[in-house]
Amino acid sequence: MSVQSHSGARPTLEDVAAKAGVSRATASRVLNASPRVSPEAHEAVTAAVMELGYQPNQAARALVTRRSGAVAVVFSEPEPKIFDDPHFAWLIRSAARSLADADVQMVLMLVHSPQDQARAERFLAGGHVDGALLFAPHKGDQLPTVARKLPLPVVYAGRPWGSLRGIHTVDHDNEGGGLLATEHLISLGRKKIVSVTGPLDEHSAMDRLAGWRTAVGADDETTALMTADGGFSREGGRKAMEALLARVPDLDAAFVASDHMAAGVLDALREAGKRVPEDVAIVGFDDHPMIAPHTTPSLTSVRQDTSAQVRHMVTHLLRLLRGESIRARREVLPTVLVRRESS
Repeated sequence: MSVQSHSGARPTLEDVAAKAGVSRATASRVLNASPRVSPEAHEAVTAAVMELGYQPNQAARALVTRRSGAVAVVFSEPEPKIFDDPHFAWLIRSAARSLADADVQMVLMLVHSPQDQARAERFLAGGHVDGALLFAPHKGDQLPTVARKLPLPVVYAGRPWGSLRGIHTVDHDNEGGGLLATEHLISLGRKKIVSVTGPLDEHSAMDRLAGWRTAVGADDETTALMTADGGFSREGGRKAMEALLARVPDLDAAFVASDHMAAGVLDALREAGKRVPEDVAIVGFDDHPMIAPHTTPSLTSVRQDTSAQVRHMVTHLLRLLRGESIRARREVLPTVLVRRESS
């Protein structure tokens, strides 16, 4: 049978069905991946789609399925932090790739001010996306509370503040990573091991600090003396190390809770005339591919596989969107030490 759409017109589902020799309903079932079609019908419809160059009308499909084909990736962080810290660029790239592999459009949302939050709440509740991946690590952030009330599935990165009951999260073993890093420094014979922490309104920073405390057996007084908050920034890392050198001039090692901060720590040690690793051994956290191998000296770091975290988040969200009944839980991914020249 020879079938042709109207001259110059976009092929329709009826054209595909006629070309394949099946009913419109059968053609629709094939295009919507229904299992209720025969292999012969599936092959015929697929061949017709390819020959005619048919593309579904996404707006019409959305009206029928009540799906947008899009997922929001929401960061509740100040914009300068998003664009200055390579860690966030890697997260965004990983999310875009994982969602594209699932044929889902990514909608990036940056939320920091109360106005941003109100706008995000309206957008997420308005049917513009089918679900959300939420990065909201800070204590006091109201966005996780808002997200719990949304009429769409949400998967969280890391451990948000408040109860974890009924929510889906994918995290890394931050405390185990901090312990691993510090025990490595102890194994090198280092005696005065300080720590540059992230902001302690984030669970990841608190957990990494807890790993250091366990390894060195630090009480609260020792922790106050031997640690400084670097704010997860390079400049913050530099200033934190300057403060620690003033407080603990005979320090001989540092566990730094992010590679971005560790780059600043190396700057401060260089300016102070300290050799790494001869005078001070350094271990970072993230094993960021754009930082750890490229510092001078190259940085020993605890690897958290950011791409794997995002893939797990996307897989979890897609299962929720398919209506699968899965238990809400906190999934914790392992961390490993990658040794380089700094220790």
